[in-house]
Amino acid sequence: MTIKLHAQPYDISATGFYFETVEQYEQLAANAVNDFGQPVEEFEIQFIDGERIDCELASAWEINQANFAAFLDATEGWDDERKHHYIIAVGECGYGHFDVVDTPDSIEIDLYPVDSLRELAEQFVEEGLYGAIPESLQFYIDYEAIARDLAIDYSETHIAGKDFVYACR
Repeated sequence: MTIKLHAQPYDISATGFYFETVEQYEQLAANAVNDFGQPVEEFEIQFIDGERIDCELASAWEINQANFAAFLDATEGWDDERKHHYIIAVGECGYGHFDVVDTPDSIEIDLYPVDSLRELAEQFVEEGLYGAIPESLQFYIDYEAIARDLAIDYSETHIAGKDFVYACR
């Protein structure tokens, strides 16, 4: 899906424009003038249309006139997992844009596509993280208690219609 952005001039006597590429922006921005014929130099860049994950990426990216070109490159070149890492690293883990823009997947984030901490607890038990559990005792495991313990290190988030549990390292 194509990303559509809007350049809203800070000059209230000027009209903004929609664009999808850097080239379109440069062409339209070069011709933008206010009601008095003066050139418009500063724009607020707004995300208008695109996939939901890209909308959330735009929010985390804090797109602006100086960085929207890199944002457009990222929307085309990054897979969803890389976008999730960036959104969580910047939005949840406290990293800055420049800390992770080139390598968001290298940031140490444990990311699990599960609906809740309880589901993560069940997954950890199933994977043997707590050791071998005899079959006769499996019905007595308190997954809610394990989930409460996991909440010390893990958090839940919702990105583009999907639930995740993550831990910043």
